[in-house]
Amino acid sequence: MYTDKTIVCKDCGREFVFSASEQEFYAEKGFTNEPQRCRDCRNVRKAQRGQAPARQMFDATCASCGKECKVPFEPHDDRPVYCSECFQNRNN
Repeated sequence: MYTDKTIVCKDCGREFVFSASEQEFYAEKGFTNEPQRCRDCRNVRKAQRGQAPARQMFDATCASCGKECKVPFEPHDDRPVYCSECFQNRNN
């Protein structure tokens, strides 16, 4: 029914085999598109998806203790900013 098929990876350009058993698995799962990337390139993409982009941090001075700290938002003069320790103590 299915036969091995050679496909060229769209990321790295290497050829890889889309085996008959993989094609059968795809059909059982209802997947309609063939893979476009080799296993290595698919694994790289999966790993990248799990990583959140680096968050921009801003320098600030804690309104409670005066310690320099970094916060994930741009501080404004009209609102106090607290270091994580003072922020936790405020909520207890």
